[in-house]
Amino acid sequence: MSKNYSRRDFLKLASAGAATSAILTGCGPASRYVTREPYQKMPEYTLNGQSTYFATTCRECAAGCGLIVRTHQGRALKVEGNKDNPVNLGKTCVRGQATIHGLYNPDRITDPSRHTRGSGDFSNMDWDAALNVVAEALKDNQPDQIAFLTGLAPDHLFDLVSDLSNAIGAPAPLRFGALSMFEARATLSKAAENLFGEARLPFFDLGSADMTLSFGANFLETWLSPVAYTRGFSKMRKTDGKPRGRLVHFEPRMSQTAAKADEWIPVKPGTEGLVALAIGRLAAQARGDTIPQAFAAVNVNDAASASGVSRETLERLADSFAQAELPLAIPGGAALGHSNGLETAEAVLALNTLVGNLGKSGGVYLSALSPLDDEYHRPANLREMAALVNKMNSGQVKVLFVHGVNPVFELPKSLGFEAALKNVPLVISFSTFPDETALQADYIFPDHHGLESWGYQRVFTGTAQSTLSGAQPAVSPYYNTRATADVLLAAAALAGGDAAEALPFKDEVEFIQSRLGSLVSEPGGFFTAPEIDTFTAYFQQYGGWWRTGQGLQVPPAADVLNNNLRAEQPEFHGEGEFFLHPFVSPILGEAGANKPWLQEIPDPMTTVMWNSWVEINPETAHELGLANDDVVLITSEAGALEASVYLYPAIRPDTIAIPFGQGHSAYGRYAQGRGVNPADLFGLVFNEAGDLAFAGMKVNIKKTGKQRIISRLESLIGVYGEGLEEH
Repeated sequence: MSKNYSRRDFLKLASAGAATSAILTGCGPASRYVTREPYQKMPEYTLNGQSTYFATTCRECAAGCGLIVRTHQGRALKVEGNKDNPVNLGKTCVRGQATIHGLYNPDRITDPSRHTRGSGDFSNMDWDAALNVVAEALKDNQPDQIAFLTGLAPDHLFDLVSDLSNAIGAPAPLRFGALSMFEARATLSKAAENLFGEARLPFFDLGSADMTLSFGANFLETWLSPVAYTRGFSKMRKTDGKPRGRLVHFEPRMSQTAAKADEWIPVKPGTEGLVALAIGRLAAQARGDTIPQAFAAVNVNDAASASGVSRETLERLADSFAQAELPLAIPGGAALGHSNGLETAEAVLALNTLVGNLGKSGGVYLSALSPLDDEYHRPANLREMAALVNKMNSGQVKVLFVHGVNPVFELPKSLGFEAALKNVPLVISFSTFPDETALQADYIFPDHHGLESWGYQRVFTGTAQSTLSGAQPAVSPYYNTRATADVLLAAAALAGGDAAEALPFKDEVEFIQSRLGSLVSEPGGFFTAPEIDTFTAYFQQYGGWWRTGQGLQVPPAADVLNNNLRAEQPEFHGEGEFFLHPFVSPILGEAGANKPWLQEIPDPMTTVMWNSWVEINPETAHELGLANDDVVLITSEAGALEASVYLYPAIRPDTIAIPFGQGHSAYGRYAQGRGVNPADLFGLVFNEAGDLAFAGMKVNIKKTGKQRIISRLESLIGVYGEGLEEH
C-alpha cells in the first residue's frame, strides 16, 4: 500500500522542489504518484514562502469555467478565473469564488463508511473493504439491475461509467441536475433539432447584437453559462464606436437580468411563445415581407389579450426588432418551463430566422462540440428520471450508484424518488457532503473535493471555440477520501470479466490520458506536444485544451419559416389563484447552501440572506391583508410549505415567486433547516421534450397569523417607509 503523508511531510516534499511535488490521486493500491503541474510553470514554484498557482476547472456548475488556484504551503487560499480559458477569460461568478469554502467545509465526509439509512449513524471502514462492496455489487447482480445516476460534472467520470455500464450490459448512466431542469436544456436542444435538424444547444452571440429580446433567459444569473453570457452582455453594452446594445426582457417577475435590461415586460406566465409569434408577424409586416407560414396563424390581438402585453407595445418592439442591424432573440428559463415550452422555444428561434441572423455576427449558431465528441450529450429530462423511479418502485433496480447529484432534494417531491429508494436493496453514494440522498444510502464512499481532483469537463455552450476544460488537484486530499474513478477502476479489476477488460487502467489519470491521446497530434489546438506525457503536462498547466479556430456551426434556415408553428395556451394544474414562478437563486445555485459565505451574500434583488421568502406584489398583499415578514401557507395540488412574505413591487399581481436553493433537511450545519424548497410544490406535468413544466402550477396563499422576520441588507424604512414614525 502506498505511504500516507501527513501535512507536515507534504510541506517538506513541497519545499524540495518541483520534482518531489507529487500527490496521490487517492489512497490505496489503485493510487500512484502523479506530478501536478503549476500554472504555466510559474518561476516561484520552487521558492519557499512563495505562492504556487494551479490551473483547474470549476465544478460549481457544468459550464466548464477555468480557475487559477493560489496555494501556499500546501493550502488553497484564493481562486480566480483562468484568463486563457475561452469560456470565462479570467472571470468567475460568486459560486466559483466560493468553491474554496466547500474544500474547507467542516461537514465534509472524511472516511468511507457504512450507514444506516435515514440516520446519522456512520460506521467507518477501510478502503479495501469499500472496494470489495463495489466489486461485489457489480459482480453479484444482473447488469440490467444496476443503475448509475450522476451529476453534470465531471465528464471524465461520466465517460468512465459509460464504458463500464456498456461493458457489463447495464443501462446507460443517467445525468441530472436541478439547474438542467430549470434551464430546460432538453427543450432547447429538441427545439434546435426540430428546426435545424440537429439536437444541440444553440449559441447566442449576445456580445455582437444591438437589439436583444430575451424570453425568460436569465443569462446574468444561472442560465447555461452565466459568466460567458455576462461577458457577452458587457460587450453588447459597450459603444466602442457603435450604438449601445439594447435588451428587452420578458418575464413575470423582475429578475436580475430583467433589472439590467432597458425594458422589462411582465408577461403573463406561459404566453411567451404567443408574444414571440406576434412580434414575428408584426416584424415581417414592418419589413415589408410576406408573412411567413411560421407566423401566419397567430392573431396579434388575441396574443396581446392573453399575454397582458398591449398591441402598441408589441408593434413598437416588433418595429425596433425589424429595423435593428443585429437583432437577436433568446428563449430560456421559466418561459420553457410550461406545457407549451417546446413550442415557445421554436417560436423564439424562428424569430432569428425571420431577421436572417443565423450564422451571422450577433445571431444564432449551433454551439461548438467538445474536442472529444461528434454529438451533444444532453442531461436526462424529468420524464426519463420518472422512468428511473418507476423501475426502482417495481424492484428492477437492485443497486443504485449516485455521484454528483442530490435527487432527494433536487427532484420534485411528487416524483417520489425518496420513497422509491426503499425498494432498492443497495444504494451507494459517492458524495463529498452529507446531503439528503447520501443519508438515504447504505454506503458512502466520499469523493475528493473538486480542488483535490483530476478530470476534464466538456464545454457545450458559452464559447465559439471547441473546448475541453481540464482539472488537476490544487492541494493534496485533506481527508481519507478517494477519487470515484479510482474506486470504480479498482472495483472493476476485482470483479473481473467484462468490467476488468473494459477498464484496464491502473488509475484515473491513465484513463484520462487514454481519452486525451486523440488530441496529441491534432492540429489547430491551443498548444501541441510530441507525445501524451508532454501533452498532459501542458493540459494541466493551461487548464485544458481548445481549438484556436471557431467551432460554431451555421444552422440551416431553409425550411424553418415554412413550419406551422403554434403556441397554445399553457396547461396549468391546480385550482389555485396565483401562478407560481420558481427561480434558481443566483447566489446559491442548486448546491451552494452549505457555504456560509454564499448564505451571507444578499440576494441581488431583495437583499435577503440566510433564508427563503415568497415575493408578492404589494397590491396583492394589501388585498390579502399581508405585510412584510408575515408567514403564509402556500399550497398546490402537489404539496404545501410556509414562507415569509417579501413585498416585491416588480412582479405581476397574479404571480408569486420563490427562490430555489434552500430548504435542506441535511447537507451540513449551514444548509440544514433553513428556508423552503419550492420543488415541493411542483406537479408532474411534462412538455413535449420531456422537461418538467415547473412553472405550470397554480397555488393558493393563506395567512397563518405568524410572523418570521427575514434577514435582509436593505432598510424597510428606506424602501417602504415602515417604522418611519418611530424615528
